[in-house]
Amino acid sequence: MDVKAWTMASPGAWRGRRWLLPSVVLVLLGQMAAVMVVTSVQQTPTIDEPVYVGTAVTYLHQHGLSYNPEHPPLGKLIMAVGLTFAQPQLDPAFHGDQTQLGRHVLYEAGNDPYQMMFLARLPIIVLTLLFGLVVFAFARDLAGPVAGVLALALYAFSPDVIAHGSLATLDLPAIGFLLTATWLLWRARQHPLPCLPLAGIALGAALATRMSVLPAVPLLLGLSLLAPRRLRALAPAGVGVIAAAVVWLAYLAVDPALRWVQPTGIPAVPGLKGVLVDWLPLPDAYRDGMRIQLGFENATHRGFLFGRRYQGSLWYYLPAALLVKTPLGLLALWLAGTVTLLAVPKQRIAALYLLLTPTVLFAVAMTGARDFGTRYVIVLPVFLAVAAGTAVVVRRRLAQIGVAALTLFVIVSSLRTFPYYLPYSNEAFGGPAATHRHLHDSNVDWGQDLGRLADRLRQRYPGEPVWLVYKGAGVPSAYGIRAKDPLTVPATDVRGLLVVSNSSIAKATGRLAVLLGDSGTPVDAVGHSITIYRRP
Repeated sequence: MDVKAWTMASPGAWRGRRWLLPSVVLVLLGQMAAVMVVTSVQQTPTIDEPVYVGTAVTYLHQHGLSYNPEHPPLGKLIMAVGLTFAQPQLDPAFHGDQTQLGRHVLYEAGNDPYQMMFLARLPIIVLTLLFGLVVFAFARDLAGPVAGVLALALYAFSPDVIAHGSLATLDLPAIGFLLTATWLLWRARQHPLPCLPLAGIALGAALATRMSVLPAVPLLLGLSLLAPRRLRALAPAGVGVIAAAVVWLAYLAVDPALRWVQPTGIPAVPGLKGVLVDWLPLPDAYRDGMRIQLGFENATHRGFLFGRRYQGSLWYYLPAALLVKTPLGLLALWLAGTVTLLAVPKQRIAALYLLLTPTVLFAVAMTGARDFGTRYVIVLPVFLAVAAGTAVVVRRRLAQIGVAALTLFVIVSSLRTFPYYLPYSNEAFGGPAATHRHLHDSNVDWGQDLGRLADRLRQRYPGEPVWLVYKGAGVPSAYGIRAKDPLTVPATDVRGLLVVSNSSIAKATGRLAVLLGDSGTPVDAVGHSITIYRRP
């Protein structure tokens, strides 16, 4: 069928087949839901999740803000909605830091860790699917129903979106709310009265989920000036006030009394950043959380990129990681969509909405100190899926064939990695089995395969002695793994199976490096994040 008949220029093409578009959308979201649920069920807690789950449980039991103050509460409140169905237990006498809290809630308080993790992840999965509808609607508004379907397909098959949409973490929800605010601001150009307040609510939800979206706030307030002339003077202030109110309401939902005692050790933030934090019209807990986050940026971390270990951060780490972890077809379609937005006159105004925010957030993330994963720029696969959808307005036959072929390439590449979306890398870098050679941490090994390791040891290596170096937040014994620490005994005593997380291998020094050097060729791998050696 001629693409022209499927674009906004010919909406009559959809008459008589109104069932078709909803059916396609339902199929795309249905497959996405299925793979996210399967992925979620098969993965044990990643490093960050127990902290969020434990904090969410304290919201239900204690209504206090003392745990995990470096992140606002909304994302954890959303997780708490699912956790209420588990009726989680928490020892009233528990005292410890947030890491110990997560361990206590999942493994020591009598709760079922599998049930707890799934119920905490389920609301995030639902949110991710709803944001898929926003992706579809935004692209449809820009370039018609085919653009909406294309954008939704790229979103629904993005390995990074699936991976982080399946976890009880904050990265995807924050960016999804930000995209929703941006779409509503786009619609506010024609429908200001319903859309501007809703945009403020969505922006506030993003701010109340993760502080990393703060650099986008001036951009979105600026976009509100594109509302009809009669509202331009009031739009930025109105959107900003509503957004701030949503943040306050998120804190009040946890503790109506806002009982906040500043933790010891809050870092001082000098200079302009400190002044801006002090001026934020947000709760004291939020501003102290910002100070903690900025303090993290002053730390020096160990990194790993393309087989090289290093101290500190590399400005090109995130571009390189994206090159590895983004499907090749998706990279090409992102570029095609960007060129379309800039080159097609009718689409140029949309470039302000779809390109500025990811560019700014990407640039800020590149200057950060934490070279841990592409989750810090999850804004790209979300926003650029919409941008890529606009490529359908180019009606040359060769361009149409190219878009279709690249989309199919993305779908095939995504399906081939199922259910190992977290360690995905594209075909140019060897696929998910090779990701650990290039990257580390949440790019490949975030502690997610402890349950799979337990199954593998039970099925293939029953009764063999196990020595474990595990990088994660799970408790091996809770999954039936009986293992010893090989770093506490002489290397000559380590005999049997040596099991090591790939992030630990990437950064191995000292005794672990000696053990790995003596252990020869691996005999097995689990979930592309754990390697098994056999030592005689």
